[in-house]
Amino acid sequence: MTVNHAGTLKKDYFLSYLNLIRLSRNCTIEQAKEIAMEIFFHYNIEEYGLQTYQQFLDAFQELQMKIKKDL
Repeated sequence: MTVNHAGTLKKDYFLSYLNLIRLSRNCTIEQAKEIAMEIFFHYNIEEYGLQTYQQFLDAFQELQMKIKKDL
């Protein structure tokens, strides 16, 4: 996925991104979060700004709750 460094990425972007990782790698949402931290953020939460990181965390929490609800 191409990233524009000019603005804050939204929660919807990360919902799609985390789901893509989870489904393509057949892993848990927690593992998808760790993969995203490595590949996307390079373990630097300020890589794309703190607002973008917060959107990432919001997306992770939403997916985590949705997955638990679906079980």
